[in-house]
Amino acid sequence: MRRLRRWYAWWRTHAPRIRDFLYVAFSLLTVVAQASMGNGWDLRGWVVLAAGVISSVALLWRRRFPVTVTMIGIVGMLVGGIFVPLGLALLTLAIRRRDVVLVILTILGYVALVLNSGLFDEAFWVSVFTGPFLIGTWVAIGAFVGARRDLVASWQDRAERAEAERELRAEQARLGERARIAQEMHDVLAHKVSLIALHAGGLEVNPAVGPEKIEGSARLIRETARQAMEDLREVLGVLRSDTSVAGADLAPVPQAADLERLVADSRAAGVTVSSEIALPTDVPLSIGRTIYRIVQESLTNVHKHARGSSTEVLVFGGRGDGLTVRVTNVRPVAADSLLPGAGAGLVGLRERVVLVGGRLTTGPTPAGGWRVEAWLPWPAGRESETVPSVPVEEGER
Repeated sequence: MRRLRRWYAWWRTHAPRIRDFLYVAFSLLTVVAQASMGNGWDLRGWVVLAAGVISSVALLWRRRFPVTVTMIGIVGMLVGGIFVPLGLALLTLAIRRRDVVLVILTILGYVALVLNSGLFDEAFWVSVFTGPFLIGTWVAIGAFVGARRDLVASWQDRAERAEAERELRAEQARLGERARIAQEMHDVLAHKVSLIALHAGGLEVNPAVGPEKIEGSARLIRETARQAMEDLREVLGVLRSDTSVAGADLAPVPQAADLERLVADSRAAGVTVSSEIALPTDVPLSIGRTIYRIVQESLTNVHKHARGSSTEVLVFGGRGDGLTVRVTNVRPVAADSLLPGAGAGLVGLRERVVLVGGRLTTGPTPAGGWRVEAWLPWPAGRESETVPSVPVEEGER
């Protein structure tokens, strides 16, 4: 089998040149036979031999210069009536190209055949009627072979492009999934880590607190750290076990109903947060998740950069009017940040809001604080049940 493959590889490499020499040898045999016919080796016989040898040897360059070789064959046909070199040249030309040049050279070859027959063989009318079949056969065979090669090449090119596009789509899907996982991990873990930092910072700035306060803060730090580890384990578990085509949703999946718990976690960490949440009970899952992430990221930034300032969380709206989320904090007293920021939170929020067709605005307030406000669309439909929450004001820590 290995020897057969070796022989096949050698044949594929040298087969074109071998065919060239076989064509030239066959053409020379026909030229010699045609030159020796008639009245022997007279002047016309030598002219036929010379024209035939030149036309036959030119076939060695039929692939590189098919038009030139065909024109030499036409001249050989006109001068000596040599048909085989012309036919092989037209065959190669039809394989290489099927355009106006092929049509013109085919007509010139037919004219050369007719003129040669009328001038020397006195068979003008015979060549007029048989010439199209003789010339057309070579051209038709070449055109068929060329069209088949082009078709196979187009199939190969299409298969290669399909493979490249498949790999590109797979790579884009991988990059998109990585970005989604990174955003999800940022949203899930940054908030919990900021709460841990807040609890630890409270113990640091108040070293004289009693044992009960230290025990409570330590318990909150332990519970928050455990929740962060569970969330991280769930996200990493998706990376290890997800084998579906589209990919599973990363857990946990928050909803709008979890907003009260989210605000309560910040209050437990000592942040002054007042909230007013008035949402229908049938908020779509995608919109509810986006609302949760907006409030979560906003509170995370408060934990990092404005931990001593009071914050207001407003969420309201309904079907048809859309949903509005507004998180505003007053000017912080401390200038330093508790945790370094990666700069990806607000960018990720903007991407989430744009994906659901909403708008997001962020920036400082006239009083020196910071505001994050988003509007999310919710198409009109049946009336939704609205359960407003009572505004709650929290005192200073």
